[in-house]
Amino acid sequence: MIIDVHGHYTTAPAPLGRWRDAQVAGLADPARRPDPAGPVISDDEIRESLETQQLRQMDERGIDVTVFSPRASFMAHHVGDYETSSTWARICNDLCHRVAELYPRRFAFGAMLPQSPGVDPATVVSELERVVDLGAVAVNINPDPSGGHWTSPPLTDRHWYPVWEKLVELDVPAMVHVSTSCNPAFHTTGAHYLNADTTAFMQLLQGDLFTDFPELRLVIPHGGGAVPYHWGRFRGLAQALGKPEPEEALLGNVFFDTCVYHQPGIDLLLDVIPHSSVLFASEMIGAVRGVDPRTGHHFDDTRRYVENAGLSAESLAAIEEGNARRVYPRLDIRLTTQGR
Repeated sequence: MIIDVHGHYTTAPAPLGRWRDAQVAGLADPARRPDPAGPVISDDEIRESLETQQLRQMDERGIDVTVFSPRASFMAHHVGDYETSSTWARICNDLCHRVAELYPRRFAFGAMLPQSPGVDPATVVSELERVVDLGAVAVNINPDPSGGHWTSPPLTDRHWYPVWEKLVELDVPAMVHVSTSCNPAFHTTGAHYLNADTTAFMQLLQGDLFTDFPELRLVIPHGGGAVPYHWGRFRGLAQALGKPEPEEALLGNVFFDTCVYHQPGIDLLLDVIPHSSVLFASEMIGAVRGVDPRTGHHFDDTRRYVENAGLSAESLAAIEEGNARRVYPRLDIRLTTQGR
């Protein structure tokens, strides 16, 4: 089985986007606020949005299951206040939950959290509990709800502890994933995402989060940003800071995905990072949707790169399935219940 741990509902039916536009417009003009119950979207609209898009590509690429969460750039936690974010998170999460219910053998529910700049992270706990009760196997946590201005404390600060405590209690991993950048210095997908991946890892290296939360599991997407490429730098910084080797201190709790869109990048990731800490993912129909003219294949067809990396059968099976089952225990239970 091939499990893709990084999928977003980038092809959601149009009423979702129209509702969000109305919600944003309503921040300035209360008369334009939409029904807080959310947009009306039929099951047929959901099916149409997936069967010609994600499901078709999953079938073409041989991907069996995708952990499917709200569109990352749509999270936009910097827009409005906590109430804005809370309502939007509920609507997006409920839609992804419906996807997982309509296609229980193809999609597993991943959720966003109702974060808001300057708001105590403890406020997200109720939504975290709600989505896990609905069947969420993972959540996305935004280390920078300000949208590119980095006003929040590091992930190792006690500011975040209510979230980490609840994740450990629920036995749910989090993907550390930012959203849209409202800072013109940082392109959302070309800079902000990769900056955040690298920043999150450095924050974790500087702190001692996993001493307090030895069972916490965090996934850093997009191949870890610059981390594998600069692994020597991070090892040297750990030494200078009096920290253990990063592999020893972090890689039992921190995992990287394979959303890296060329063969040399995947080869480097798999050469530097222990295979037990790498999870298969593609983020298909996401940040990079085109076809590479040098190969004739989609940039985000990451299975092709992973399977051309010369891995042993054992390592390949771990990356494509086994590691995901271990890091996402609620996903493993779901699959096992289905007899898979």
